[in-house]
Amino acid sequence: MASPAAGPVLIVGSGLIGRSWAMLFASGGFKVNLYDIEQQQITDALEAIRKEMEQLEQLGALKGSLSAEQQLTLIAGCSDIQEAAEGAVHIQECVPENLDVKKKIFAQLDGLVGDAVVLSSSTSCLLPSKLFSGLTHVKQCIVAHPVNPPYHVPLVELVPHPETAPATVDRTHALMLRIGQTPVRLLKEVDGFALNRLQYAVISEAWRLVQEGVVSPADLDLVMSHGLGLRYAFLGPLETMHLNADGMLSYCDRYGEGITRVLKTFGPVPEFSGATARKVHQAMCAKVPDDPEHLAARRRWRDACLLRLAQLKGQLPPP
Repeated sequence: MASPAAGPVLIVGSGLIGRSWAMLFASGGFKVNLYDIEQQQITDALEAIRKEMEQLEQLGALKGSLSAEQQLTLIAGCSDIQEAAEGAVHIQECVPENLDVKKKIFAQLDGLVGDAVVLSSSTSCLLPSKLFSGLTHVKQCIVAHPVNPPYHVPLVELVPHPETAPATVDRTHALMLRIGQTPVRLLKEVDGFALNRLQYAVISEAWRLVQEGVVSPADLDLVMSHGLGLRYAFLGPLETMHLNADGMLSYCDRYGEGITRVLKTFGPVPEFSGATARKVHQAMCAKVPDDPEHLAARRRWRDACLLRLAQLKGQLPPP
């Protein structure tokens, strides 16, 4: 359990990502201040957290060594950002993905904090150089991008501003490990970070394959869920290359020419609209209708699958 002397963590924004961060920090024994602008939003968020924690506990899937009741006592709501920030050792921003909104929040926080707190954003694509520009405490600023849903997918991308202090990166990395996440360090900022650049490359080629009539949308998804995805749940693409031959150099020697040939046929970035968008939408709706009830049910199924996968990985010997 985290020492109470370490001080609380402030979560700015009580939506899905904010609630997930609150649960993760509480699982590590940290006191959490959950801030939002409307008291009703806070009340609703605390109730959603309570229900989810109790359900996870019933499933034997609650993280940390504390009970759900003990973890819930660590999370408090607050609608006064100055009060919520007092004494915080780490601030995790989780407001909507809008540069102006986020910059306004960080400008406000910049005027409230001292030199001992880390200012962290959950943004999935906004560059730190744009997000934290002009802040007095820029050396304490970093992006800590989680993967949705954060409670079940442990990866966190740590992306520094060009002026972020190395100590800020080290401290955030250690904190993420402490609450059971898997942090990765990006050595410099790049648009889309690492995860979304890889994800968008897959999405782009998936779209082209459907658009060009090579494969149906349903079968395209099977290529990932029953093919590449099974392997990638345990090994990354580089280690996969290493194991698929007699080491990496052997792989490059055997397959490099063929990979280059295929890559040259990929074509331009597709437009995610028009006939292909309608075709994919129709195929997805045939499997999961796009009304709120069906989508919510499918998300619950997804999260349950991710939970079981995480449990399996936890039972395996260390890689």
